[in-house]
Amino acid sequence: MYRILAQSSTAADPNGGLGLIGMIVWLVILFAVMYFLMIRPQKKEQKKKELMLSEVAVGDSILTTSGFYGTIIDIVDDTVIVEFGNNKNCRIPMQKAAIADVEKPETAAKKDA
Repeated sequence: MYRILAQSSTAADPNGGLGLIGMIVWLVILFAVMYFLMIRPQKKEQKKKELMLSEVAVGDSILTTSGFYGTIIDIVDDTVIVEFGNNKNCRIPMQKAAIADVEKPETAAKKDA
C-alpha cells in the first residue's frame, strides 16, 4: 500500500521538488528586477536631492515645490528665508525640503551672456 501512495505522488509531480525550486528562482528574479527598476532609481534621486539641498547658499535662485521662484536671503538649520519677486518686503521662511530646484548665481550669469 505504501508503494502505491509513493508512486502516485511521484506520478502527480514528475519533476519531484524541481517545481518549488523553479518558483523560488523566479521570485528572486522578480525581486531583483523590481529593485533595479523601482527602488534603486528612487534612492539615487533622493541622494541627488539631499546633495542639492546641502549645497544651497545665500543668494541662490530657487524654485519651490509649489512653483514659486525666489532668492534665498538667509539660512538657519533646516529653514530658509526666501525673498519672492521684486518686492523686497515679501520674505517668507520655509523648510529646505520645499526647495525643488536651485540655480547658482554663476550659472544664471553664464546663461544670460
